Amino acid sequence: MNICFLMYPWEEIDPENDTSLSLIHECVKRKHGVALCSPVNLTIRNSVTNAFCTVINKMDKVSSNLKTFYKQASLRDEMLPLAGFDVIFMRANPPLDPIMLNFLDSVKDDVFIVNSLQGIREANNKLYTAAFGDSHSNIIPVTHVSKNKNYLVQQVNESKADKMILKPLNGFGGSGVILIERSAMSNIKSLLDFYVTNPDGSSNYVILQEYIEGADQGDVRILILNGEPIGAMRRIPGSDDHRSNVSAGGSIAKHHLTKEEKALCKQIGPKLVKDGLYFVGIDVIGGKLVEVNVMSPGGITYMNKVYKTKIQCKVIDFVESKVLDKLQAFDRRSRLRSEVENA
Repeated sequence: MNICFLMYPWEEIDPENDTSLSLIHECVKRKHGVALCSPVNLTIRNSVTNAFCTVINKMDKVSSNLKTFYKQASLRDEMLPLAGFDVIFMRANPPLDPIMLNFLDSVKDDVFIVNSLQGIREANNKLYTAAFGDSHSNIIPVTHVSKNKNYLVQQVNESKADKMILKPLNGFGGSGVILIERSAMSNIKSLLDFYVTNPDGSSNYVILQEYIEGADQGDVRILILNGEPIGAMRRIPGSDDHRSNVSAGGSIAKHHLTKEEKALCKQIGPKLVKDGLYFVGIDVIGGKLVEVNVMSPGGITYMNKVYKTKIQCKVIDFVESKVLDKLQAFDRRSRLRSEVENA
């Protein structure tokens, strides 16, 4: 199997905690061909979509240690046609680059893409959770999304909540997330001026969300593969920060899914699969779905350390099975076409 990881550059990898590296490492261990490509390195040559790739050379012996593997990996640069890969694994960080998806549209019928382009288009931002809000409003917190500052101020004034969360629609990694307490609501207009209005006069959408009790104790990151949870961890905020993202200074702890969280996963799993979102990370607080991360969900290395497991094995097992299904379906169609042609 040949797999291309569409992600950030090799030199930007954190060799100790990087989920993408753990997936790459597992592929190399299984003797799969592995290449990396950043979105900016997509190109078209003679009407064929190519990529300037960093290819990992075959290794006789692959260290079981991620940091050692990262140091020992031998790399080379090559321009390669994307349709020649069996799998494209999307690991690019948000925000979504729509041009990247336009390039990939030309190969989506030839290559198994994790996650599907249409699914990523629909779910890459924080609005996707609203898809679960109509008939299942019990699993998402009360949420408002707008760039109309007067409307948002009205929602703050009408809310009975003592605390609210304000964050940019296109943020990631906990960036820009602030907690507003009722005693400080008088500052909401100036905060909205900062978040909504840009110096050039353009404006941004923001999310205003009612605070979920217990959020000060952290959130739960759940990794979901093909609609089923495969790992979870509790993320605990640092002493001087309300955000629980590890990138924002939070810490991690073991977490066993509650009955409520299992029911939530069962409820949203079928839609994720239907939308081609095979490998995602969801953030849950108090049994409420807060975010769905579909571009480069992390957490594998942390969960592996806490639980002494190898979640990446399950992910690559699934990818291999999907490629095998695709190849078998192609072979079957070829045989049937031959029968018809030779009749």
